Amino acid sequence: MKPGTRALGVAESTVEDHCLFCGAVVRADRAVDGVSFASATVGGLDATDAVLRLLDRLDRDDVRYLLVSGVAPAWFNVLDLDRVAAAADRPVLALSYEASPGLAPAIERAFEGEAAAERLAVYDRLPPRRRLRVNDETVFVRSVGLGGEAADPGDGSTPTASDDVARVIRAYTPSGGRPEPVRVARLAARGAQAWRAADADRHG
Repeated sequence: MKPGTRALGVAESTVEDHCLFCGAVVRADRAVDGVSFASATVGGLDATDAVLRLLDRLDRDDVRYLLVSGVAPAWFNVLDLDRVAAAADRPVLALSYEASPGLAPAIERAFEGEAAAERLAVYDRLPPRRRLRVNDETVFVRSVGLGGEAADPGDGSTPTASDDVARVIRAYTPSGGRPEPVRVARLAARGAQAWRAADADRHG
């Protein structure tokens, strides 16, 4: 991958009742090339809209990939990856960092009736998670719009990610298991939340 190839990393920070998303444009050579923010509702259904606002505000035709941290931020505000990919018109890769049997039981415990059904409908449409080794760490990736799926091992374990997905994730992950665009977005979201809290205290 060329050093100047750009990806948009998306991550959030939730503090009490406030969720803040950050989108960070980062090149494959680790240069940061743009940042934007958007809020979402804790326990709501507007995380997808927040990500789409990041895309609109940044308005970057040179971004090749979207790398998203997690699929159910801010207390199960589930992301619709197909909708994000359609709006962005480029591949979307959502990463998580721990093995999991799935979020459906947790959603059913946290919500009832229509609120649970709405979240489960979005969650059930998500592509499957695929396992990937990166710098001696294991991450899990859901992908829309990039490459084919690797073969299922047939033993009940999580299938591995396709070669195309692995190439993109590894290109943006110089160390550890968290791709640089996502790491930068996460740091910026946390920093903005800390500033918001300090500013509120100062004017409170």
